[in-house]
Amino acid sequence: MAMKGVASSAVRALTSSALTRHLHASPGSKKIVGVFYEANEYASMNPNFLGCAENALGIREWLESQGHQYIVTPDKDGPNCELDKHIPDLHVLISTPFHPAYVTAERIKKAKNLQLLLTAGIGSDHIDLKAAAEAGLTVAEVTGSNTVSVAEDELMRILILVRNFLPGHHQVISGEWDVAAIAHRAYDLEGKTVGTVGAGRIGRLLLQRLKPFNCNLLYHDRLQMDLKLESEIGASFEEDLDAMLPKCDIIVINTPLTEKTKGMFDNEKIAKLKKGVLIVNNARGAIMDTQAVADACSSGHIGGYSGDVWYPQPAPKDHPWRYMPNQAMTPHISGTTIDAQLRYAAGTKDMLDRYFKGEDFPAQNYIVKDGELASQYR
Repeated sequence: MAMKGVASSAVRALTSSALTRHLHASPGSKKIVGVFYEANEYASMNPNFLGCAENALGIREWLESQGHQYIVTPDKDGPNCELDKHIPDLHVLISTPFHPAYVTAERIKKAKNLQLLLTAGIGSDHIDLKAAAEAGLTVAEVTGSNTVSVAEDELMRILILVRNFLPGHHQVISGEWDVAAIAHRAYDLEGKTVGTVGAGRIGRLLLQRLKPFNCNLLYHDRLQMDLKLESEIGASFEEDLDAMLPKCDIIVINTPLTEKTKGMFDNEKIAKLKKGVLIVNNARGAIMDTQAVADACSSGHIGGYSGDVWYPQPAPKDHPWRYMPNQAMTPHISGTTIDAQLRYAAGTKDMLDRYFKGEDFPAQNYIVKDGELASQYR
């Protein structure tokens, strides 16, 4: 904890010095605030570790060379947090899904100069999108920057659950050797029915990566994908979610968190699942009813649950998912690999450059534009 305190002080000092350097910003300059997780001693271990507060997406020199203010902080919650000090006069707020700055209607009301809310990654549910739309703000994402990373992570989690990997790994650490304790619930992925709830960019990539495993692939989405692509992937469209769920040995959650999907997997929905189903969720923790999942894992109705998203985040020490059986949970890390960071840092720079020039973003990057929400959030 002492180490973290020192690092926190260092980041706050960095923030204060940035303010001092730019008190006399040139006309037309913008105040940009970035909220990223703190890396502490890890910040200097990899030159491409750009997604942390200390390394600030690697765009500080570029922004400051153009006369813009760039304030970076991990301090985003609670009374008197660093973020709230800058809310009244910032123009752009950059955040990530891994350490989100929650942009409430109250914060939007206080942000007199705010024009752009930019997510370095995918998922803008940390923003009150209705309030942003009513205020005339633009909300955009660096779309596609971490889709590969998340889809690969989902495939890994499926295999970890199917093969009952974690108990074997724990045996090695504890000095044990009991093959039967692992093998009695270890299976092959081949021949299993895998269904994804949501088949956007990440869902499609996952289905493509699952094809060589000779699984029976199903997907549920608002829209059916192009028939040629569907045929190439070898997946079948399921218009009725409730009809798809009992067919699946493995369910993967790939739908955005919206008012319609919040708490979607409650006791009633989980009861429709096949007994012993495996669930992977890298989408959003709040799509699941927390206690319903924990109870179903304890009863064995859910045979295994893995993901890196929680509600709330960071997860408190007493969060029931930390202690439920047959779980393979991690902190929210699937979309912040070094490769993903390089992509979303470059994408952020490109979008800021377009913003400074008054140019439009690629259409798929908009979440709120001209008071209208993207279709997936309606």
